[in-house]
Amino acid sequence: MKNKTLFLLFCIFICQMAGVAGSAFTFREIPTWYAGLVKPAFQPPNWLFGPAWTTLYTLMGISIFLIFKKLEDKKLKKKKRQEIKSLIILFFVHLVVNAGWSIIFFGLHELLLSFATIIVLWMLIAILILRFHNVDKVASWLLVPYLFWVSFASALNYSIWRLNL
Repeated sequence: MKNKTLFLLFCIFICQMAGVAGSAFTFREIPTWYAGLVKPAFQPPNWLFGPAWTTLYTLMGISIFLIFKKLEDKKLKKKKRQEIKSLIILFFVHLVVNAGWSIIFFGLHELLLSFATIIVLWMLIAILILRFHNVDKVASWLLVPYLFWVSFASALNYSIWRLNL
């Protein structure tokens, strides 16, 4: 990793692109389909979601950058190097699930399936936090706000599904 700043920005960019992919299905549905749904009292204002997700995708990008950086260690044993590579793959699988939630919820209007998807996403984030902790504690802690937000989003998704049966 010769240019760390450039690679850090690239990692953040890749994570932000997961958000962009999901938002392609979100924006057009907010004033139409989503506006017509019954929502719980704890529904935050729509304007809050953009800044929250932008911040979280940035933290994710920094987190995966820190994990990638560990591969630079020349003393790293083959087994540990393989573990880190598998974590990187898991991270990108989780990003696909993350973007998939928006497609399922906003694109397909599948409230129950989106709830199942967000539970899978929550579990993947929890696994990443636990496994990143063994590689880089800061990378692990950077994902904690994301887990909290997805916990809240899970409750919101569940409530919207139940209110709109």
